Amino acid sequence: MLTVRIIKELRPYVNPDFDPCGRKTIVSPPNFLFHRPGLGNFGRSVIYFRKMNIFLGAYSLISRLVCARNAARYADGKKSARRVPWPVLAVGNLTLGGSGKTPLVLELIDRFLSRGYHPALITRGYRGSWEQEGGVLSDGQRLFGGWREAGDEPMMVARRFPEAGVFIGRHRLPSCLTAKSLGFDIGILDDAFQHLAVARDLDIVIHDPRSRIPLRENESALARADILLIEHGVDPMIIAAYRRKFSRLDIYEYSITPQTLALHGQESFVPLNQLQGRRILAFAGIARPERFFKLLGPLGVTVAGQLAFPDHYAYSSAGIARISAAIRRLRPDALITTEKDAVKIEDSGRLFGDFPLYILRIGFDLPPAFFDRVEAVASRARTQNA
Repeated sequence: MLTVRIIKELRPYVNPDFDPCGRKTIVSPPNFLFHRPGLGNFGRSVIYFRKMNIFLGAYSLISRLVCARNAARYADGKKSARRVPWPVLAVGNLTLGGSGKTPLVLELIDRFLSRGYHPALITRGYRGSWEQEGGVLSDGQRLFGGWREAGDEPMMVARRFPEAGVFIGRHRLPSCLTAKSLGFDIGILDDAFQHLAVARDLDIVIHDPRSRIPLRENESALARADILLIEHGVDPMIIAAYRRKFSRLDIYEYSITPQTLALHGQESFVPLNQLQGRRILAFAGIARPERFFKLLGPLGVTVAGQLAFPDHYAYSSAGIARISAAIRRLRPDALITTEKDAVKIEDSGRLFGDFPLYILRIGFDLPPAFFDRVEAVASRARTQNA
């Protein structure tokens, strides 16, 4: 069990898709893990990711065994899911992070708000202080905490949609019941494909068969899903194979695109071409930072440098120092980061002198047929629970 605990604690530092030979991308692993006198960031990163792949492979094996056993107990009736009296949609994946669940959650919340629903996000609040005991980040009117309590992704959702509820805790059922008591009429379970204690009306799974990120659950688990989302660009033969193997699945293709651009400290947005032709320094602390860096191409910018931090990075003084050092070395015209990273640095004031910091919001483009299916299920469930 100690080995499992160590692997879980190291997960936020893992990015299996990181290429240590990638141009101008530097990922610094924790010094306490692989300290080598005289060895720079590049050398430590190579050692770090080679060793972390071993750890992650071991965690994947354990996770798949545990998930398979847990799912079998629910399928055999040895355990039963608790149904709550409102529509419940679950969003999840098969891999150990980095699939794009949060942009999808944002799209779903936006859609339901536009249709007159009062949605609530039910999420674990990974690495927040409320993760174990639970808490209410937003009741749709007020914020009762910040990213340190709730986690960075829930805080990002609460800021973007202040009228939505955001409920924190590893036990989703109490959060669902609290949200229902406060008047919310649809629940969106984040990262919940493996969390089977709460019954759901629709299971949505995002999966990239091209990804090198190890699995947390075997692909055979897709047999219990309702919708499978696959990114545009996957070989059509692979998609056809999924359709044959999982005939009950509705499969839709999606794209992740730049959505809006904002200047740090300002409420309004600026045109996406605001940075066209300018030299920028990009940084991100997400599971797959290369996906964010790839989105910068359509903005017409010149990328002077890229800094990748571990997922859910809290931007310590050392991290800020790394960014400041890159600014002094590269002298960019501006900086750019993700919306998720912004919630952790915006409360620290002007950190980078006169260099403007831009925040890129990411969109999750889906076909109308996907939303038609989701809305039909939600409407039917709401009628049944009326």
